[in-house]
Amino acid sequence: MAALKKKNPRILIVTPETTYLPEGMGNLSNYLTAKAGGLADVSAALISALFTQGADVHVALPDYRAMFENKIDPLLRKQRLMIRDHMPTDHVHLAEDRAFFYVSNVYSSYGWENLHMSLALQREVMNNIVPRVKPDLIHCNDWMTALVPAMSREMGIPCLFTIHNIHTVKTTLAQIEDRGIDAAYFWDHLYYEKMAEEYELTRETNPVDFLTSGIFAAHFVNTVSPTFLKEIVDGHHNFVAPHIRRELTNKWHASCTTGILNAPDPTYNPSTDKALVYQYNEKNHVNGKIHNKRFLQKKLGLIQNIRAPLFFWPSRLDTIQKGCPLLAEILYHTIHSFWEDTLQIVFVANGGFRQHFVDIAAYHGFKDRIAVCEFDEDLSRLAFAASDFILMPSLFEPCGLPQMIAPIYGSLPVARDTGGIHDTIRHLDADNNLGNGFLFETYDSGGLFWAIQQAMNFYRRPLVEREKQIRRIMTHAAQTFNHDVTARHYINLYEQMLDRPLTHN
Repeated sequence: MAALKKKNPRILIVTPETTYLPEGMGNLSNYLTAKAGGLADVSAALISALFTQGADVHVALPDYRAMFENKIDPLLRKQRLMIRDHMPTDHVHLAEDRAFFYVSNVYSSYGWENLHMSLALQREVMNNIVPRVKPDLIHCNDWMTALVPAMSREMGIPCLFTIHNIHTVKTTLAQIEDRGIDAAYFWDHLYYEKMAEEYELTRETNPVDFLTSGIFAAHFVNTVSPTFLKEIVDGHHNFVAPHIRRELTNKWHASCTTGILNAPDPTYNPSTDKALVYQYNEKNHVNGKIHNKRFLQKKLGLIQNIRAPLFFWPSRLDTIQKGCPLLAEILYHTIHSFWEDTLQIVFVANGGFRQHFVDIAAYHGFKDRIAVCEFDEDLSRLAFAASDFILMPSLFEPCGLPQMIAPIYGSLPVARDTGGIHDTIRHLDADNNLGNGFLFETYDSGGLFWAIQQAMNFYRRPLVEREKQIRRIMTHAAQTFNHDVTARHYINLYEQMLDRPLTHN
């Protein structure tokens, strides 16, 4: 036993991506169009942090040849290079299959194609990568890797399963086995649509639920927000299927769950961000934000007034999760209530609700106070720097990234107190140097308007008072919302599961 304790544990991270799903991962309506985003950044940052600290870490991911080499997806290619720069090539294990070679998106708009890629990835992991790597712990991510925990449990290898997206698929054991996976080896660790008692009676007629199987079989499960996990267990979200909630609740009561927040890409830094017309830090943020605000106002045709409070909507304009209906209800009232302040709102986002805001602005003649723009990465970054506040009246938020990015740029969130927002934002108490945003609890337009009023009360304070608070908030955000902090939480969890340190002296 003493000899085992001296061994440097080998960690295998299995991920369908190498760069966070777009902000707000977890929204059911967004999973099909998700390109490389948060999950991959977290994976790359975690892998880099582990390897830098001396851990024996390996990564398994699909060989997206076209995206890696032909620059179809520069974000994915960047993250692949990030991993390769931090670790030997023999620690990067690419799953080889035509299913990945020529695709231009991590996810397809066809469900069967996503299932095909998932099974191809897991077949390669189970049949080739795990036997070659011989890991002491396996870390799987999302439904595309959710069969691996069952194999891991049968083999006696501790497995962590991370849920970024509450989405699942179902298929039969027969179809899984037709793709080259020996599901008979671990079939009794999977979760089925109906009670399964015998393999032969189950194989062709009783579908396997992927995400629920990952939760059921894994030794430990985590979500990307502690509060979102508790909300699921407490039954706050009707969109979470009852069986998923039930299995997460079982893990919760067995003390086998936790929440670990994602973190923004490290390029979100106002002192180095090339999308800004004027780079700044917490010490010169007043001047920096003025320059960027003036440029953005001119670019978008807004009233050019550096004293105008500028609100930025950074999230997808969907009809459910992000709270668009709340803002639509009070948009005219908000602009009219703060007319003399020249309150302005900038949207840089796509989604089904976008035209609604375009129509409201046009009907009331607010085009010099409201700008509704399609999503553009550089414009979004500029808006973080130019804005005084961001709007996030979310119905639910599995993690959220804008509420972490905004304080780094000195823009304060006006947000609903839910999920990952609750874990990252505290209501501002300027008199006591506490908090970093403005929160409302009840999901209604009145609550959102109240929070906007609180933000405006702060904005009307003397500049010297605001400057002091924003400097404090920017400093705290840079220290707190980063991948090093996220990686440390995962490392601690790995060590807890292994009951030994990850690095040797």
